[in-house]
Amino acid sequence: MDREPFVKYVSLVRERVPSFTEYPFSIPAIQHLDQLDLGASVTFFVGENGTGKSTLLEAISVVAGLNAEGGSRNHTFHTRDTHSMLKDCLRLGRGIRSSRRSDAFFLRAETFYNLSTECERLGVEYGGRSLHDQSHGESFLSLVLNRFFGNGLYLLDEPEAALSPLRQMSLLVAMHDLVATGSQFIIATHSPIIMAFPDAVIYRFSETGIAPVKYTETDHYRITKNFLTRTDSMLQQLLGGDPDDPTRPVH
Repeated sequence: MDREPFVKYVSLVRERVPSFTEYPFSIPAIQHLDQLDLGASVTFFVGENGTGKSTLLEAISVVAGLNAEGGSRNHTFHTRDTHSMLKDCLRLGRGIRSSRRSDAFFLRAETFYNLSTECERLGVEYGGRSLHDQSHGESFLSLVLNRFFGNGLYLLDEPEAALSPLRQMSLLVAMHDLVATGSQFIIATHSPIIMAFPDAVIYRFSETGIAPVKYTETDHYRITKNFLTRTDSMLQQLLGGDPDDPTRPVH
């Protein structure tokens, strides 16, 4: 289904930035941010820990009117204010189908417990049970299957933290069905399974900024493929190599 996206782009209003030497504006991906196209049905933010992908996704969610700890626009709970000043310096290019008049949800693994507690307080169940009465992965996927109504804007932060490889494939199926209704996804992930979604746009966050990357050229794909096809030699390199080898991963 070919529809105009809810969010076309995000840009950094640089004159509002207090200082590029302070967090989160000191993060290279944020420092170099000008305008990032988000018009695809599915957009992925990928990169190493600390490169700013979740920070930017959280700020986009807040600017879109969603709760920083997860949920819809109707969720106003907060456990601790951890979102950065970045939200005050972003501008979203919205499509004609404004997300404010359609479904929208921010789902993040880091604060999913807090969201589950709020849903239980409100007496809201998904899949016929409280989210707290299901396993982490069951409840996460149950919320997607029973709460994402379609024709909406959905932002997911590291969903693989809750999902087994099989459940990640189930998420791909759910995403496919929701995209068919005109939904838009923006997802920060480390999972080579999830980021394999067909025709998705993938942005790599790194020390040099943000740049598009092909799926098979992501570190996540290459490292995972190399490990699975050369398991013994990779383990030998990782566990039996010289501790002073600069190419050896560190803790």
